[in-house]
Amino acid sequence: MRRVKVGVIGTGMISGVYLKNLTGMFDAIVEVTAVADMLPQSAQLKAEQFDIPNVYTVEQLLADPEIEIVVNLTAPAAHASLNLRALQAGKHVYTEKPFALNREEADEVLALAEEKGLLVGCAPDTFLGAGVQTCIKLIDDGWIGTPYAASANIIMGNAAGGMHPNFQNFLKLGGDPIMDMGPYYLTALIAMLGPVRRVSGSATQLHREIVVTNPKSHAFGQKVPVEAPTNVSAVLDFHSGVVATVQAAKEAFGYFPRIEVYGTEGILYVPDANFFGGQVFIHTAHGEKKEVPLAYPNSEEGRGTGVADMAYAIQLGRTNRASGRLARHVLDLSLGIFEASEAGRHIELQSTIERPERLPQGLQYNTLDA
Repeated sequence: MRRVKVGVIGTGMISGVYLKNLTGMFDAIVEVTAVADMLPQSAQLKAEQFDIPNVYTVEQLLADPEIEIVVNLTAPAAHASLNLRALQAGKHVYTEKPFALNREEADEVLALAEEKGLLVGCAPDTFLGAGVQTCIKLIDDGWIGTPYAASANIIMGNAAGGMHPNFQNFLKLGGDPIMDMGPYYLTALIAMLGPVRRVSGSATQLHREIVVTNPKSHAFGQKVPVEAPTNVSAVLDFHSGVVATVQAAKEAFGYFPRIEVYGTEGILYVPDANFFGGQVFIHTAHGEKKEVPLAYPNSEEGRGTGVADMAYAIQLGRTNRASGRLARHVLDLSLGIFEASEAGRHIELQSTIERPERLPQGLQYNTLDA
C-alpha cells in the first residue's frame, strides 16, 4: 500500500505529538511533506525537528498537487473555514476538535466534502486505541450482559494560572469542558454504545472573570473574561436504551477522569478516553473485579491514528472511522447540552450515525487494516 502525502497546518503545542507519530509510528502509510503556520518560524522549527522537506504558507500548502490530506491543527474558531478551503482545493481534511463551533458550519463542511467526493475526519481518535477498542469488544461479546447505563466524569483544573501560552482559548466556547475535553468521553461513549437520541443538561459558570496568577504568563496579574460555561452536567439517552450521565468541569484542581458502563451481568471500567491505552477492568455479577488484557497492540500515545486510518480509507474505498459525521454528532450532542440548559427541557438530536466500525483483531503493530 502506498504512502499518502500529508500537509500539516498549525504548528502549535499539539502538533509535536502529531508530527512525531505521523513521521514515525505511521510512516509506512503516510508521508508528511509540508508544514505551515501563521508564524513561519514555528513551522520552520517543526520542519527541522521532524525532517519535513517543505515549509509553506497556507496558500502554498493547499496548492501543492501532491498533498492529499490536510491536517488542520489551528485554533477552534478557524477549524471550519480552513476545512472548507482545504476541500475546495481538492484535499481530504482531518481536523482537531471541535469539528466546528456551530451546526451550520459543520454541515457546510460535510456537504462540500460529499459534493467533492472527499473524506473528512476529526479528533479525537483516542477511541481507536487499545483501551476503548478492547471495551467495545467486551461489550459486543456480552461480557457485561446488556448495557443499560453509563457514567463519565471529567474533572480538571481551570485556566486561571495561565500556564498554557494560549490559555484565553480555554475560557471561550470551544475551550470549555464540554467542547474541549468532552469530545474524548462523548466519542468513546458513542463508539461503545451507539448514537444519542436526546439530551438534557445544566451548564453553569462560577466566575465571569479570572486573574492570571502565573508569573511567567504575558498576562500575569491581568483580569481576563471567562466567556463559556465551566461546570456542565448532562443526561444522554441513547438509541440503544442506555442512559448515561456526564459531568464535565474546569473548576477544580488536578485531573480526575472516569468512565463506567453498567450491564445486567457486570460493570465495565473504561480507561481514560483522553489516552489510547490504560487498564480495563470488569466487575462481575459474582463480585469479582478483574483486569482484562488489552485485545489490540496499539496501546501507547497514538494521536494521528485518525489520519493514518484516513490514509487506509482513501486507498480501500471505505469510510474513515474518526469521521466528520461522527464529529458532527458529537457537536450536535454538545450544543444540545447547552441548549437544554438554557431551555430547561430535553433536546431531541437531529443527527445520528452508525457506530464506528471496530478495528479488526490480529493486526500487525501500528497497522489499522488487514
